[in-house]
Amino acid sequence: MRNDLAGRAEAIALQLTSWPSVTGTADEAAFAPRLAASLAFFETWTLAIPGDALGRANVFALKRGQSARTIVLAGHFDTVPFDDYGNLKHLALDPHALREGLIARLQASGEHPLALADLASGDFLPGRGLLDMKAGLAAGIAAMEAYGGDLTLLLLATPDEEDRSAGMRAAAPELSALAAARGLEIALVINLDAISDQGDGSLGRSVAMGSIGKQLLSALVTGKEAHACYPGDGVNAAYLMAELVTEFELAPELAEASGDEMAAPPTALNAKDLKQGYNVTTPAQAFAYWNTLQHRRTAEEVLDIAATLARRAMDRAAIRTGSTIPVIPYGSLKASSLATDPALDFPERTRRLMADAFTRSGHSIPAVVLGFASIPYPAVTLDDANLEARIMAAARPHGMRAIRYFPGISDMSFLGRAPGDPAAAANTPLAGSGFTMPSPSGYPVINIGPWGRDYHHWLERLHAGFAFDVLPRLLLDVIAELED
Repeated sequence: MRNDLAGRAEAIALQLTSWPSVTGTADEAAFAPRLAASLAFFETWTLAIPGDALGRANVFALKRGQSARTIVLAGHFDTVPFDDYGNLKHLALDPHALREGLIARLQASGEHPLALADLASGDFLPGRGLLDMKAGLAAGIAAMEAYGGDLTLLLLATPDEEDRSAGMRAAAPELSALAAARGLEIALVINLDAISDQGDGSLGRSVAMGSIGKQLLSALVTGKEAHACYPGDGVNAAYLMAELVTEFELAPELAEASGDEMAAPPTALNAKDLKQGYNVTTPAQAFAYWNTLQHRRTAEEVLDIAATLARRAMDRAAIRTGSTIPVIPYGSLKASSLATDPALDFPERTRRLMADAFTRSGHSIPAVVLGFASIPYPAVTLDDANLEARIMAAARPHGMRAIRYFPGISDMSFLGRAPGDPAAAANTPLAGSGFTMPSPSGYPVINIGPWGRDYHHWLERLHAGFAFDVLPRLLLDVIAELED
């Protein structure tokens, strides 16, 4: 069956890619039963995500072996939108036709020479979601079909990884319950997500022995309004925010390193004052949030570093404004019980809760309130040296290397071994009301997936030879290594 393995992996990948599944759409909800129906080779079922307004579901597919030892193959099936393809949007889910269209576009424009060379070589295939991450799911399915050993294999496919991880947050306790009910001993979870590699592919050919964590650091700035002709009578919140943005952008203090691996430094994902229209009064409030990534740091450590940076920024502002601007962690305020609209995104709901808590606190203005504006993603890492050695014994012959942390945010955070982090909840206004976090599953979890370039971009492209030929064989060899 291995002779047909690459063809089978490619066929499944192209089929899955042809089914639209943009996060937050009816297509995403329809994907789960469609996928389940295609997995007739296995015992397959779906479990609805409790309380999900879109009616989305997780997909489970079980191939029961003689042994209770179980390898879980996990991945998400949702994708980002594909409006960015412009006049090639109608080809976004048809990789071969899209490749021809993109080659013609790039030849005409003269732009993106690496992408043109990749696509013209025939080594890479484009398509929304093919890289991130339907080719990974396809390799897992193809490997499950081909596997003939004693272990039990379980596929877990989830929606909503690209937004709030509702799928995996629901799936983590479901997986634990399933293992108990079916007598399964989960020996390893293999996440099948993609790695981006703009170079020679050596980073892409990595087994990640864990995953970075994420906190969405946020700041509410409250200034003091003044007429624009008399700016010295107040403190402009937009100016205070500008100092914060300057201080935080790519700040090395928040770029955590582990050996030669470095988590990306923070970058502002949003920063704006809160005026609703034009007038000559200076802004009273501003709000911003930054992506911060962690290896081992706790939420408390992230917040402490951020507070140091914020105080440095406000010290500069004090020289210009003549005002002392304190930096206050949200967790030191009395938590807001304000009802916020669930239709709003998490950062906007967070802003409103922060503003309410600050107003009720009685603190004087100007001031900066720091907290977290979304779901925390705990960093996880494999802590079993013997298991790691066995995995790499099977992986190295395929040209793979080991890295400590998967470099992108992933659903591994909800399956791996992660300590509790009370400071995360205490400084996240929406914790417990806007979302709930599952208890850490505590499973050994790694990532082995495809690689390519420019995901979340109209030039998203998959290294096809690795994804279709190497990856499913690699998965089979890692599984076989764990049989005894």
